[in-house]
Amino acid sequence: MIAPGIKPAHIAMFSIAALGHVNPSLEVIRELVARGHRVTYAIPPQFAERVAETGAEPVLWNSTLPTDEDPDAWGTELIDNIEPFLADAVQALPQLIEAYGEDRPDLILYDITAYPARVLAHRWSVPIVQLSPNLVAWEGYEEEVGRPTFEPLKQTERGRAFYQTFEGWLRENGLDIDVERFMGRPDRCLALIPKALQPEADRVDESVYTFVGTCGGRRAETAWRRPADAENVLLVSLGSSFTKQPAFYRDCVEAFGALPGWHVVLQIGKFVRPEELGEIPDNIEVHSWVPQLSVLEQADAFVTHAGAGGSQEGIATRTPMVAVPQAVDQFGNADILQGLGVARHLPMAEVTPEALREAVLALAHDPEVARRLAELSKQTAAEGGTSRAADLIEAELR
Repeated sequence: MIAPGIKPAHIAMFSIAALGHVNPSLEVIRELVARGHRVTYAIPPQFAERVAETGAEPVLWNSTLPTDEDPDAWGTELIDNIEPFLADAVQALPQLIEAYGEDRPDLILYDITAYPARVLAHRWSVPIVQLSPNLVAWEGYEEEVGRPTFEPLKQTERGRAFYQTFEGWLRENGLDIDVERFMGRPDRCLALIPKALQPEADRVDESVYTFVGTCGGRRAETAWRRPADAENVLLVSLGSSFTKQPAFYRDCVEAFGALPGWHVVLQIGKFVRPEELGEIPDNIEVHSWVPQLSVLEQADAFVTHAGAGGSQEGIATRTPMVAVPQAVDQFGNADILQGLGVARHLPMAEVTPEALREAVLALAHDPEVARRLAELSKQTAAEGGTSRAADLIEAELR
């Protein structure tokens, strides 16, 4: 039901062609539709079916971002990682202007890298709320993280060209705002992560940023059934993008193959074939994809890349984690999880079959780890999740 004093509204959500940016918003969108709002969701075609399943109306546009099919296209340097988002935004904006025409929304929601949304909110003079699927900036972030990261970039030819192009695009669209503030400082933001996973959480301006915790709901995925004879279950997954790691999976097979009492669910992604792993013991099932939440609800341990989604699901299901981060925010997440006492950070360079096995066995039935997971799970649930996020979005409609 729509909150008292709120009329049904047209809410427009904008995201990018990346699973880790689309998935966190979907249950919030489903809730807004269930409350009677009309929700349009601007998204590339490959995500249209996923969006339509929530009841929202997909508004399609074509993206130039590298896809999960070609993760190497992201390159290895900071400039390689940020240039594609700007190029995609510049070419997407005219598509979105044409797609919406005179169908102006009453409120805009947007992912952290959906740059055209902020431009459109300015052009259309409508309120805007960011939905962040990972950590947010704190007071002092620019001095402590931003400048050390971006100042060296500004000294390079590609870096200067990036900033000049970005500034020119903003000015063309009537925005007089600094590039880094545009990218990293929203006017209003709902953080779709538990506050416990936010570094420097006590220095976050909560008049701008509200932590609503994990936004779960009726997730459409196949149920996984724990084998009747499994004393312990381990899930191994590096997510959907950084999965081209056959040597790592072979280490997992060696570490846990035929380990007494353990059944292993090994997700290897799209880029590795099962035959690359050698002989697979009977206690290991190998898949390119698994219904992660369903497995975690029945698992005793989780070897994860420590992405934002997996980290939250590990906490929500109270599953001890061994974090083997691969890229971007995963390294920080791994350190936070270890500091919270619910995981062990095992850097990829230190992975061996022995190290994996020792870490899993040490955490799996540790009562202190179980106690900390129970506390965190309860704390996260109290942040309100999907229902609170929808309440706060409706409050902006007032």
